[in-house]
Amino acid sequence: MKVSLKWLSEYVDVPADTKAFCDRLDLTGTGVEGVEKTGAALDGVVIGHVETCEPHPDSDHMHVVTVDVGAGEPVQIVCGAPNIAADIKVPVATVGAVLPGDFKIKKSKLRGIASCGMCCSKRELGMGADHEGIWVLPEDAPVGMPIADYAKLSDTVLDLEITPNRPDCLSIVGFAREVGAMCQRDWTNPLAEMAAKLAPAADGAPVDEAVSVTIDDPTRCPRYTARVIRGCKVGPSPDWMVERLAAIGQRSINNVVDVTNYILFLFGQPLHAFDLDKLAGEDGRARVVIRAAEDGERLTTLDGEERALTSDMTVIATPEQGAVALAGVMGGLDTEVTDDTVNILLEAATFEAGRTSRTSRNLGLISESSLRYERGVDDHGIEARSAAAAALIVEVAGGTVSAAAGNDAGIVDAWPLVSEPRALRFRMPRFCAMMGADISRDFVEDALARLGCEVADAASDADALSVVAPTFRPDLEREIDLYEEVLRLWGMDRIPATLPGGPGRVGTRTRAEHVMDAINRTLRASGLNETMTYSFAEPGDLERLRMPAEGLGEPVELINPLNADQSVMRQSIIPGLLRSVAYNQSRGVKNVQLYETGVVFYAHEGKKQPKEKRKVAGVLAGTMREAGWNDAPAAFDFFDGKGVVESLARELALPKLRFKALSADEAPHLQPGRAAVVLSGGTELGWVGELHPLAVDAYQAEAPVVAFELDVDALVKAARPARDYVDVPTFPAVSMDVAFVVDEAVTCEKLMQCMSSAGGKLLEDARLFDVYRDEERVGADKKSMAFALTYRTADRTLTSEEVDKAHERLVKKVCAATGAEVRG
Repeated sequence: MKVSLKWLSEYVDVPADTKAFCDRLDLTGTGVEGVEKTGAALDGVVIGHVETCEPHPDSDHMHVVTVDVGAGEPVQIVCGAPNIAADIKVPVATVGAVLPGDFKIKKSKLRGIASCGMCCSKRELGMGADHEGIWVLPEDAPVGMPIADYAKLSDTVLDLEITPNRPDCLSIVGFAREVGAMCQRDWTNPLAEMAAKLAPAADGAPVDEAVSVTIDDPTRCPRYTARVIRGCKVGPSPDWMVERLAAIGQRSINNVVDVTNYILFLFGQPLHAFDLDKLAGEDGRARVVIRAAEDGERLTTLDGEERALTSDMTVIATPEQGAVALAGVMGGLDTEVTDDTVNILLEAATFEAGRTSRTSRNLGLISESSLRYERGVDDHGIEARSAAAAALIVEVAGGTVSAAAGNDAGIVDAWPLVSEPRALRFRMPRFCAMMGADISRDFVEDALARLGCEVADAASDADALSVVAPTFRPDLEREIDLYEEVLRLWGMDRIPATLPGGPGRVGTRTRAEHVMDAINRTLRASGLNETMTYSFAEPGDLERLRMPAEGLGEPVELINPLNADQSVMRQSIIPGLLRSVAYNQSRGVKNVQLYETGVVFYAHEGKKQPKEKRKVAGVLAGTMREAGWNDAPAAFDFFDGKGVVESLARELALPKLRFKALSADEAPHLQPGRAAVVLSGGTELGWVGELHPLAVDAYQAEAPVVAFELDVDALVKAARPARDYVDVPTFPAVSMDVAFVVDEAVTCEKLMQCMSSAGGKLLEDARLFDVYRDEERVGADKKSMAFALTYRTADRTLTSEEVDKAHERLVKKVCAATGAEVRG
């Protein structure tokens, strides 16, 4: 939410040091996303005096004017506005100025006449909707003064991150209350004064005869109020209102709509203005019904889009027209206020938060109103906020407010479901013990009172307070919530850091934490950057990735997803990492190496709670380094991913690490022949391989992409915290080479297993160094695999007879087990 400090300062004394103020907001739970100095957008726009005005020689509607802008010589400007004339003062955008909409003023020629600037209307300056002509300024406007200073547009606007549990802060007045509590300063609420200005007309048709309200389901709409304002003149808003709305990023539309936006941002109460005559039936009465939408019912909203509705949505409707507005989200186009509108029905209501949130997100229609309704709008005080809006509409658009039959309130009010304030207990000794600080009772009482709570001494306990939480703070449900409020205002940074008490308590890190440190350290050392992706996923993620769902359980569906693209919990980390790869590649970053440690989720039929499993996953795309003039590095392949996993295994001292090839049927999401399952002894740790090009393409990334995904719990269990000590060899080794000719189906893993088993204690190492294929020399469907063997023993020097005997035994057993032949 954007907050104008100039507007805010009318209701509370804002600290002069903006940086210190923002730091304090951060510490009290209101994040400051940005600070903007307004008025800077109009740099180069100054007040000018038109000295001469002559018709353009080649145009019947343009004029050539000379304007004194306070910079010495007058400038010549070609202007097409109908109200341009000599001896008036106007805003002038000089050469180099950039107007709203990124429109840069340049020196140009218009039909052969040089023009060095532009005389501006309010609309061109982003200060209103009026564009019928040049903005003519008063005679006393000082020539050369920046228009931002003259119009008092210089302001500081804070872009605040209001947490979902604080709907009371989504308004200028609510935030003024927060600042008052934070800085222990008094603040002013203008609501009563503004509402008191309303004077419903005693004569004329009562509002009860013009409007009726029916609420089908109180849970969907706890309260709905309506007022009728007749005889309005819809047109431009006054300058002060346009300025206020522009400061917080709102475009002026017309005086009636601007009032509803002004009250929304001032008090946090969403309003909607209907054209009453478009709602009324044949008898002239508007019968408003708040009901569930019908499946397939259609409504064209104010943005011009026709939308298909479902029964989960709530609509404002009439018997004659059907749905005329989406409750809490957006009004309908057919009943909007236009320049021809004379009579207005003003809606002020509350709607069910969860349903409003689902409606706005399912339709992709998020508005300022829906953002407030989905967090909760207080049903108390609506009549006063509606009265303030009605009085303001009369002030800026004229007209009269209809009274109600039998009273002068002028409102139709349906309130079937009344929220009740919560009575809570605040125990001082328990609070101080839990917070670890001695905070005075006076501060607690003052802080809670400034937040809007009613505070009194508890009748039965001298050390406790009786607190009634206001209805505009639905988050204050328990005693601990009050503790949090007092603590954040007192300052959590003032709490001394202490270790938890207890005899014989020693703090230490767990074995799993040490293993996680090693995992993170090793992956970063391997060139991967840690990232974090959403735990929410699309339902079709695994299908798009071509990953088989066997063994991953059922997807965990969310009851209230933020949107349709994040309606289940992820079953694999790889889809999120692939999206990150695609995001980087689409922006020119071709070399991407990322990893993430996180939780995946899976459910089982008949089980209430889903299971969680920790995974570590990584992706490598592009190359390890940029190409040089004399070196073009190769793209990542399977062996790069395998190398990362081997580095991880070495650091964790995983025993008996091996890689078993996966077939295309076992891993359809990986390239055939470039995929393997990772094993430690008989324990499966995960997989590594090159992702299938179709899977990569489904996420709009560029192949090849190498990936791996390992089970963290399995890594923790298999990791060895201490390694066996091995002396440095003191006796020489004997190296021998051997080449086996085997069928294509025989894997290197199979040969290594046979050699390890046959070599016994004398075989120290076996390493593949060549693979050779030739139909004439080796044979069809055959391959030659050459290995370098190292024989050694730790207690003596081996004799040639011992080595020959061991080598002969190894060759014989390998040939017998695999059908291999020794290549000469």
